[in-house]
Amino acid sequence: MAEDLIVTRTLVVPAAELSERFSRSSGPGGQGVNTADSRVELSFDLAASPSVPTWLRARMLGRLENRLVNGVLTVTASEHRAQLQNRQAARERMARLLRDAAAAPPPVRRPTKPTRGSQERRIAGKKRRAQTKQGRRGGGWD
Repeated sequence: MAEDLIVTRTLVVPAAELSERFSRSSGPGGQGVNTADSRVELSFDLAASPSVPTWLRARMLGRLENRLVNGVLTVTASEHRAQLQNRQAARERMARLLRDAAAAPPPVRRPTKPTRGSQERRIAGKKRRAQTKQGRRGGGWD
């Protein structure tokens, strides 16, 4: 399954830059869980990758800084019983993480003032509420 990891149309991680490790999974699998190495760890050295442009690498490193260990992003998959399915799940998870990290930042919000009409509606609603509460107050019976 040594295929390139397609993140976006313009960003493709070559298979040579990905490394996989297999180990025993703690999940379901019956008797085979003790012998089959179905858990997959997929690693990608983002900090040293030549396939990621420099300007994009800086953005991605900043967004993924909590998940990186020495510039290496690692994803683990062990939810399936079969190693092949876990490999696919790890690749999809890695692609989603890299895609989200590479996404353009959202447009900056320009602060606006509330319109006069919205201010008047808010004040009118407050006055209606105050009158309702005033009507609930009972007169002091002596």
